Amino acid sequence: MKLMFKAVCCAVVISMLLSVTGFCGACDDIQNEVFRLHIIANSDSEDDQKLKLYVRDGILEYTEELFKNCKNKEQSVQTARDNIDLIKNKAQSLVYEYGYNYSVDAYVTNMSFNTRVYNEFTLPAGQYEALRIVIGDGNGKNWWCVLYPAVCVPSAEGNELNSVLNENEQDIVENSVNYQVKFKIVEVFEYIINALSIK
Repeated sequence: MKLMFKAVCCAVVISMLLSVTGFCGACDDIQNEVFRLHIIANSDSEDDQKLKLYVRDGILEYTEELFKNCKNKEQSVQTARDNIDLIKNKAQSLVYEYGYNYSVDAYVTNMSFNTRVYNEFTLPAGQYEALRIVIGDGNGKNWWCVLYPAVCVPSAEGNELNSVLNENEQDIVENSVNYQVKFKIVEVFEYIINALSIK
């Protein structure tokens, strides 16, 4: 009887691992399809957080035109790299317009994100390409969205993300309640990978 119980337990564990492995693969595919925007405020003060949102609005309007002809993530990443000085200067001018003298840094990077919820979709934890804009000391709360596909630009219609994801990936980002435990497992896995510097 003990042998049978151990066999059943092993089967359940293997089944769960296979299920999570497939989920991790789908999450990796999502990471490979999107290009994110990450803006970090100078501090958590009310004024610095308002400034962050002002910069966000200006950058989204500016990058909508910049990225409008990009057909995939790779083109978007390259466009950001090719225009990084223009993006940085735009962010800097927005800070000055708002009445602050903080310096601004902007760069394209591959960075780790935790599971993040945005309006009606959830992006799983993982390594994502991102346009990162740091205001001043960069010690405040951040704001993030997706530049490609153009989810957060003013003209976004709400279905842009679905245009680059398959049905399984769409299900993951749109029905996060069904995947909360798996999202947590992916987060832990990503944390371990980053801690061991495997990626």
